[in-house]
Amino acid sequence: MRKEQILGSQTAKNGFLNEDDIVEKFNNWQKDEDAQKWLLIMEYQINDIEYVKAVKLSGFKTDVQVQVTVKLKDAIDAQNLQVKLVSNRKGGFNQIDKRWVDKYQEMWEIPSEIVSILKKHTGEIEPTISNPKDKRRMYINEFTEKEQTLLLNWLKQNQSLIVSDILKGRGQFAAEWMLVAQKTEEYSRWILKSMNFCLNHFGNGNIVITKYGNIKIGNIGMQRKGGDGGRKTANMLQFKINPAELFDYE
Repeated sequence: MRKEQILGSQTAKNGFLNEDDIVEKFNNWQKDEDAQKWLLIMEYQINDIEYVKAVKLSGFKTDVQVQVTVKLKDAIDAQNLQVKLVSNRKGGFNQIDKRWVDKYQEMWEIPSEIVSILKKHTGEIEPTISNPKDKRRMYINEFTEKEQTLLLNWLKQNQSLIVSDILKGRGQFAAEWMLVAQKTEEYSRWILKSMNFCLNHFGNGNIVITKYGNIKIGNIGMQRKGGDGGRKTANMLQFKINPAELFDYE
């Protein structure tokens, strides 16, 4: 196996634009060099593969499921890929999860005091201080020191669960791999990493309040969604990463 295959990164000859392209490449695996390299990274031996079928999913952390039949093996393996598309050289922040605070409360059994802080941060509850920087909501550094400490301590205690849920997900369609495809005017390239690697890279590290008044969990940003033309959905809580950071491990 060549070095770049072990690292899980390659320059793509023709590039690809979306999940449909990736599905097509896997389904054409006998002729597609990128698909063969992806299968090698997943520890398959190309000569042992009998059949590959890829399908696109929606509503799960997995975007593409790859079903692999190996010769002399009755069972079918299923590999779940999360696909992140990057269209500029430096990358950019990519939303990995957004929900209403109440939904996160159900998932993580968030105490009511933390729920109140998060809802004031997103704007579901109006600011309770005079002269907030934004009349619609509160930045984390506008809360009292006691409230900030309460929030940070809860996040630290639940860091592993939070990071796993927002990146990997749960159940049979939990993502096992992250495929980042970057296409710019100058070049196209990809990198494929196991989700365990991604959990470690993005989710490990300190939890801090940024100078902008948001939260950073390792390399994951947590903030009010915003935008949406002023609709209520702007008050959802979202988590973001820069998938292009994985190219640092080429």
